[in-house]
Amino acid sequence: MVLDVDGVLTTGQLPYLDAGGELKLFHVQDGSSIKLWHRTGGQSAIITGRNTPAVEKRAKDLGIHHVIQGVHEKLTPYTNLRDQMGLSDAEIAVVGDDWLDLEPMRRCGCSFAVANAIPTVKRAARYITQRPGGHGAIVEVVQRILRLNGKWNGVLSQYLKST
Repeated sequence: MVLDVDGVLTTGQLPYLDAGGELKLFHVQDGSSIKLWHRTGGQSAIITGRNTPAVEKRAKDLGIHHVIQGVHEKLTPYTNLRDQMGLSDAEIAVVGDDWLDLEPMRRCGCSFAVANAIPTVKRAARYITQRPGGHGAIVEVVQRILRLNGKWNGVLSQYLKST
């Protein structure tokens, strides 16, 4: 699962601090879902156009080992990552919201646009989330992928106790 950051893992707003840094707000349920994804054997990566220390920190907290920041086109990093991980396009999902996400979304096996994505990205996506980026959209993505892979009921049963 390849994720964009601004507009996907965050709302897309870019609040600048007086000291010159940026503030990034991530949704806790997205983080829980990414960790759940990893527990089911899934791998994840971040490819983003901006470069901020907060993204490295959040990725480390979530166990995302592949973080590529500061790119101006995403297809080359996507294909390099795919090849490095020994995957085919069909085995990869990409979640995006903006122009830079289009090429990897068109190449991957399962593309997602978040609810706040630009119209062109929504048209390129196989699935569109109900929730916007930064508001739990990744929860929907992980659940959808696990359902498509036939793993959702098994995962869900781990959290439900019989009475």
